[in-house]
Order: sequence, then structure tokens, then C-alpha cells
Amino acid sequence: MAARAQPRGPAPRRAPPGRLLPLPPLLLLLSAAAVIPRGDGQNLVTEDVTVVEGDVATISCRVKNSDDSVIQLLNPNRQTIYFRDFRPLKDSRFQLVNFSNSELRVSLTNVSISDEGRYFCQLYTDPPQEIYTTITVLVPPRNLVIDIQKEIAVEGEEIELNCTAMASRPATTIRWFKGNKELTGKSEVEQWSDMYTVTSQLLLKVGREDDGVPVICLVDHPAVKDLQTQRYLEVMYKPQVRVSQNYPVQGLTREGEPLELTCAAFGKPQPTDMRWLRVDDEMPQHVVVSGSNLLISNLNKTDNGTYRCEASNAVGKSHADYMLFVYDTTATTEPAVHDSRAGEEGSIRSVDHAVVGGVVAVVVFAMLCLLIILGRYFARHKGTYFTHEAKGADDAADADTAIINAEGGQNNSEEKKEYFI
Repeated sequence: MAARAQPRGPAPRRAPPGRLLPLPPLLLLLSAAAVIPRGDGQNLVTEDVTVVEGDVATISCRVKNSDDSVIQLLNPNRQTIYFRDFRPLKDSRFQLVNFSNSELRVSLTNVSISDEGRYFCQLYTDPPQEIYTTITVLVPPRNLVIDIQKEIAVEGEEIELNCTAMASRPATTIRWFKGNKELTGKSEVEQWSDMYTVTSQLLLKVGREDDGVPVICLVDHPAVKDLQTQRYLEVMYKPQVRVSQNYPVQGLTREGEPLELTCAAFGKPQPTDMRWLRVDDEMPQHVVVSGSNLLISNLNKTDNGTYRCEASNAVGKSHADYMLFVYDTTATTEPAVHDSRAGEEGSIRSVDHAVVGGVVAVVVFAMLCLLIILGRYFARHKGTYFTHEAKGADDAADADTAIINAEGGQNNSEEKKEYFI
């Protein structure tokens, strides 16, 4: 039904059934000029629309209390998109989804940035009503790239990584992760027309534990979910050296028996130079070194000392020490576990035998003190026994009296004498 207007002059024409008469020019002018802001008491209802570029936006103009008035939808340039169920605008991307006396719903396919703006819903009542809905177009980043300062780093170095998210709207938020740990970067935003490019810089000090670990650049943006890219770190580091005892297996190193040690070294790049030496002394002539193995076929006490395995690669040199103590053939007590310690070049670690000797001396001294105390205790109790046994014998007149006094005391002796008289 055509919009109603106040009649002036001759009665208005009536359209044949099924056809609409064009609106009076004055009413069209008023409706185009009158913008009634959204608020309580209005019959028109609509919602703002947010859509990702390339997707479909749906605009809905609804009437709360319908009186069969005409509903019209206009674009930001005030061009009529739909008048009731008729589309004057020659843009096939607009399609009618639903039309009734209470709603006009239109879809817009393949949305672009140029489609963003205010769209107007008009209701031809007396007076006419108008309300607008805003279409906001989101643009996800078109590219996400990580640039790394050095493809191969050395442990202890600080490297720079940059992650760039280009041509997005609004500006993206970039987050960094190393493995599962979140890191903090520094972001810069550049605006080109209506688009934003964000670059985040991360400074990272790497260690050997970072070799092969992924560094992840993740984007937070309303137009995209789980957008991320990653680079794997490649870190070179000095060798890690470890010495193990093959024979005897966790046993005593006794005179006359063999000893076999193995040196294992791991690094990046893999160590190519490995050698054995004896710390603070020359290597015994009977020691056989074969690659990473050291063999002493017949141990003696002159072999005591610290044996070191050194390994090196392009990054540096490291070592591990094995401290040997040879026991007598009669030794039965298990020794402390041999200490195999790794260290950097130039650091020397040796066994402090004085500590062992000090512990033994303390134990011996404690046992001697205990023996002296026990001897004095028994001696004192023994002397008391002899004193009581002889008590009263010195004052006795004869042998019989002395015996009686020694057994029962002076008083008992007198009582017994009276009894026999």
C-alpha cells in the first residue's frame, strides 16, 4: 500500500489492484531529508552489521507495530536499494531475503571495503520515520611472515626476529611464543589509507636448549582465528662431554685389575676432535687410548690421579674429568662413586684426599676416647667391690672375728657371739 499523506485539493488517485502509485515528490523529499535518530518509541528496529571482507552481510529493517506502511532501504549515497520487494538499484549483489508488512531483509554478497557505511531504513508513516544501520567491514591480514636476523645462531647470542601482518583492518595484535611459553615483543603500526600493517620485533637470547624449538608468531584479529606462522631455531653449541666407567662395573678399582673408560661427546656441530690426558701429570706409558676409550690393563697405585677427556668443535672446547683411586687387592669396602665432572676449558678439578684422611682420623679418635671412658668406669667399680669386702677386717682381734666382720659387719658379729655363749 502506498504511504498515506494529508489530502490537499482533489482526492488522490487510486491504483488498480496489484499496482502502486508513485509517491508524491514532496513526501519523497521529506523522507530523504528527515533523519530520526534511533531511540525509544520508534516503530523501526535494526542492528549494526559487522562482516568479514568477501562474506555476506544481512540488513534487516523491522517494524514493531506494523500498519502496512511502505518500508524502503537506502545505501550510504541515499540510493534506493529496495522499495518494498522491488530493487531499483542495478547491483545484483543485493538480494531480497524476506519481505512482509513487518520486515524487509536484504543480503549483500561479496562485501568489500567500499560497501562500508550507513544504510537507512525508511518507513512511510505520518510523519515518516527513518533509522540507520552501520556496516563495518573487517579485513584479515593478507600475509604473515617471520624474518629472522640469523638463520644459524651460536649459544649465548641475542638474535632479532620480526613478524609482519600486512593490510588488515583494524590493526592486528601480534603475540610471540617459544614452544609453549609466551614472550613479549615490541610492535609498530603503519596505516596506508584504510588498511594497517603491524610489525612486531622480538629480541631473544638463545641457548643450546633452544635448538630445534619453534618460535611462533600468532595474530589476534576479529576477522580471523588461529592465524599463525613459525620458524624453528637452529643453535650451535659447544660439546657436552661425559665419561663413563665400563669396567669394573660400579666396582672397586683394585691393583692388578683392568680399567676401561669411555668418553661420549655431543655438540652442534658434532665434535670432531677428542683426546685423553692426565691432569697435572704425564699419561702412564701402559695406558692405551683408542678413540674415545681409555684402557689400563694392570692398575697400580701410581695410576692414581685425574684423567680428562677433551672434545672440541667449531664453537669451542669442553671436557669431563674422571678421578681414579686404586685400592689394595685386599680391599672389601665399596668406594665412593667415581666423580666424572664436565667443565669448560682451563678449569681443573682434583680429588682432595685430605678430606678422606680427616674423616678416618676423627673416627679413630672417637673410638679411642670411648675405650678410655669405659676403662675408667670398670676400674672404679672394681675398686669399690674390694673395699667393701675388706671392711672391718683391720680392727678384728683374731681371724674368726675378722671373717665375721667382713661378712656381716661389727654389730652382727657381736650378736652372734652372744648367741653362742
